[in-house]
Amino acid sequence: AVDGMNITFYEGQITAFLGHNGAGKTTTMSILTGLFPPTSGTVLIGGLDIQTHMDSIRHRLGMCPQYNILFNHLTVAEHILFYSQLKGRSRDEAEQELETMLEDMGLAHKRNEEAQNLSGGMQRKLSVAIAFVGEAKVVVLDEPTSGVDPYSRRSIWDLLLKYRSGRTIILSTHHMDEADILGDRVAIISQGKLFCSGSPVFLKNCFGSGFYLTLVRKMKTTRIGRATVIIHHHIPEAKLIESIGQELIYLLP
Repeated sequence: AVDGMNITFYEGQITAFLGHNGAGKTTTMSILTGLFPPTSGTVLIGGLDIQTHMDSIRHRLGMCPQYNILFNHLTVAEHILFYSQLKGRSRDEAEQELETMLEDMGLAHKRNEEAQNLSGGMQRKLSVAIAFVGEAKVVVLDEPTSGVDPYSRRSIWDLLLKYRSGRTIILSTHHMDEADILGDRVAIISQGKLFCSGSPVFLKNCFGSGFYLTLVRKMKTTRIGRATVIIHHHIPEAKLIESIGQELIYLLP
């Protein structure tokens, strides 16, 4: 549930939503996109109220849900063309957007592949691409990098940074480094309430304990201890706080 949340999202910025499981991130995003009606209060998007102008808002709204919602027997290209034209683009405009999106997402070699045959990471990239089609001005991304490998994760980051200009992007994540790198503003919520909001630098100055260093190993068999020894040689106070797949995350003072 969401309890009395009052927050403003800005054009040209990425706002990162941080919170534990059940904090209210997905519920907030569902209200923003019109999936759930608010029991009280409302949301204004571009000056329009979601309770009275949702049909108009949807033409400028893009959404990447927490779990991929794709048509198994449609190809990558057909997905992008379908959603682009659904947003009101002409066939020619949709074709142009398709080529740009395939190039930016690194999906050009998969354009004729059915969604059911894509890897989990490729399906996630396609879901993110769909959120941006049709010149969406407000893009809501619910854990867009969940379940993807580190390299696909970086390509999604690059896309978000490239497409940030002229858009309002709202991103939920569990990863502190992701919020730090992508977020112009970070909002931390717990039990449905907004606890703090501001730029990463502001929040670090107020509450932070240091900086994060993320390393990506070429192979999972690469020894963690050797990397840690090298880092400790230069920064003795560094601590290994997380090891996920090929990623190592260190906390630096």
